[in-house]
Amino acid sequence: MRKLLVLALVGLVAQLIDGSLGMAYGLTSSTLLLVVGVAPAAASASVHLAEIGTTLAAGFAHWRFGNVDWRVVTRIALPGAIGAFAGATLLSSISTESAAPWMAAILFTLGAYLLVRFARPLRTPRVGGRLRGRFLGPLGLVAGFVDATGGGGWGPVATPALLVSGRLEPRKVIGSVDTAEFVVAGAASVGFLIGLGTEGFLLPTVVALLIGGLIAAPLAAWLVRIVPAQLLGAAVGGVIVLTNARTLIRSAELGGPLRPTLYVLLTAGWLTALVFAVRALRRTRRAHATVAAATVTATAPAAGLPVLPESASVTPGAADGSAPADLSVAGTPGAR
Repeated sequence: MRKLLVLALVGLVAQLIDGSLGMAYGLTSSTLLLVVGVAPAAASASVHLAEIGTTLAAGFAHWRFGNVDWRVVTRIALPGAIGAFAGATLLSSISTESAAPWMAAILFTLGAYLLVRFARPLRTPRVGGRLRGRFLGPLGLVAGFVDATGGGGWGPVATPALLVSGRLEPRKVIGSVDTAEFVVAGAASVGFLIGLGTEGFLLPTVVALLIGGLIAAPLAAWLVRIVPAQLLGAAVGGVIVLTNARTLIRSAELGGPLRPTLYVLLTAGWLTALVFAVRALRRTRRAHATVAAATVTATAPAAGLPVLPESASVTPGAADGSAPADLSVAGTPGAR
């Protein structure tokens, strides 16, 4: 019972992270199962079966909060399902450990790019541009394959690639990736069922992870709306860097004092990027506040309204005190 409660707590924390950052449910859960000695294929199979329920709940919650771009979902989910089914079938009989360092290097590079990008003031985004199917299809195929063979990876592959494109606001990237993952998890589960049979699923573990994830799903969908995009991007980058650095360090067989030193340096770099992200966010908000104050001062005489003195404080937003869509609390455009 104690073990199941711990697994439920892990499922809750993993879904909270996944729903707010668009990744890490599979990575967190699979890591724990591997630590306790579960075979890689059984660990991935159990996690994906639990994800059918958690991703359904997360997708519904993100939809209710307006975090889903259905065009992206429809174009990434089907290729992702194909990749996940192929990956699950392969993992059922073949180890994919040799490919892990190469994929970790790619993800590490993307994570480092995100850290640099979001540590600086965000320029006018290209949000509103169309993500082409020839980009979304291959992305879903690769992400689904990596997710099934690695016990997790749909978010770490799909989320940074969509964020780097700059054509979709962060909260919708996360909501769309989480929603599409329902189809991916289902396809992976079918592949594991064919390859391993029912004995490949650890049902008590599945139930515990599922319960924790279902509790956290609505909270995570709400959290992603209020976290500023600047901080969200930096946080995602740090998670990707640290997660994949572990794989790279193990593959290079680095030991002794070098390993903890690298972790300390990477963590310090992540914290530094977060500090710069906070400073950039504050500067951006002050600049918007100055522009809003100047706009109110310039339009007040024409509207027959008294002009505010320069010392008066003006809340960033429209003239009626409401926050415009692109300056909302979440730091991302869109109706609230």
